[in-house]
Amino acid sequence: NYSSLKTARVLAMGMSQFEEQNPLPAVPTELSTIVKDLSFAKAQGTPLVGLWDGKSFLNEAFTLDNLRSQRQSYPYSIIHLATHAEFQPGKPESSYIQLWNEKLLLDRVRQLGWDDPPVELLVLSACRTAVGDTESELGFAGFAIQAGVKSVLASLWYVSDEGTLGLMSEFYYQLLQREVTIKSEALRQAQVAMIRGEVRLEDGHLVWHKGALPLPTELSSLPDRDLSHPYYWSGFTMVGSPW
Repeated sequence: NYSSLKTARVLAMGMSQFEEQNPLPAVPTELSTIVKDLSFAKAQGTPLVGLWDGKSFLNEAFTLDNLRSQRQSYPYSIIHLATHAEFQPGKPESSYIQLWNEKLLLDRVRQLGWDDPPVELLVLSACRTAVGDTESELGFAGFAIQAGVKSVLASLWYVSDEGTLGLMSEFYYQLLQREVTIKSEALRQAQVAMIRGEVRLEDGHLVWHKGALPLPTELSSLPDRDLSHPYYWSGFTMVGSPW
């Protein structure tokens, strides 16, 4: 059955600091841009600019226990995870999504209880989360659909930190628009905006439909960049229901 997401709340969790992997400095900005969470904004020392009501958790608060308990305390329709991920062919336990103190293994997705009530939209803002093999079709996205999630936005290759910030910000903006009633249409509109150069890096800011968003310090020195190349926008795909 179709369910509108216009009034949905978002549970967003992410990692920007890692012991053995490259940092993802755009993730805190990604979370604060998507979710309107006053306590998170105060903790980050940033203004309240989020698009959707909900809660955000970063780094040490991004644990499996917290992920479970937050969804149990409130039936969030949208879950957004921004971190590193890796798919390895073969046994499901070889693939993972990186959390703060452990790895969420591919074969443990079904244990998260995301089917009761069903998660309407899971966004895996990470690398290769829709890559699979004959044993694990569509990887994490496929396992999430089997676990009861209605739709999953996931990636087919290693993605750009700043490019993903642009795509995700624009996707959630488009998903709120009155005339956009389909999740896959929101993704298409975000991708078209990037193709047209309406989402880009300019003077240390991310330029998108909401204006100019200051980039984090680690990315503010990046040269102006057009994000229209398919590398930045075409790797993400909607798996499961497009509605």
